[in-house]
Amino acid sequence: MDAPVRKPYLTDLTDVQWETIEPLLPAARFGGRPRSVDLREVMNAILYVNRTGCQWSLLPHDFPAKSTVYEYFAQWRDDGTWQHLLDVLREGYREVHAPSHEPTPSAASIDSQSVKGTEHAGGNGYDAGKKIQGRKRSIVVDTLGLLMTVAVTAGHVDDAAAAPSVLESLDREAYRG
Repeated sequence: MDAPVRKPYLTDLTDVQWETIEPLLPAARFGGRPRSVDLREVMNAILYVNRTGCQWSLLPHDFPAKSTVYEYFAQWRDDGTWQHLLDVLREGYREVHAPSHEPTPSAASIDSQSVKGTEHAGGNGYDAGKKIQGRKRSIVVDTLGLLMTVAVTAGHVDDAAAAPSVLESLDREAYRG
């Protein structure tokens, strides 16, 4: 008997989106235990947390276990899967929606924003210019406004001081110029 299909969330991937993303995810490890979790449901859970801002521990029960979802999120963060997904999706978008542009960007813009943090958030600092206790989010976008990378620093870190490390996080092989 098949498991009941859950009611979809607004954050769930469509079939077309999943068909695009699935081949970009790492394959199961050779020789290990077979995967017992549906990666589409893991991705849907990660997107749910991203969109709603809920804590991992408050993930609805119809998703895979919070520890499983977080383990995949962290593994994909650490092994570069998220950056690879971002690069491939951005190149595909540029090819379809901006055919006069090259698939890889030749220029970019960087900007930062101070974000209030919780009282117990690690890596907080005081941004005296903005009078905000929290973190600073630096974002790099291409000339079409498509995301290239994001870096988070303590709020007290000056934009000019953060820029080199933000730019170092870019995969230089993926860009022209």
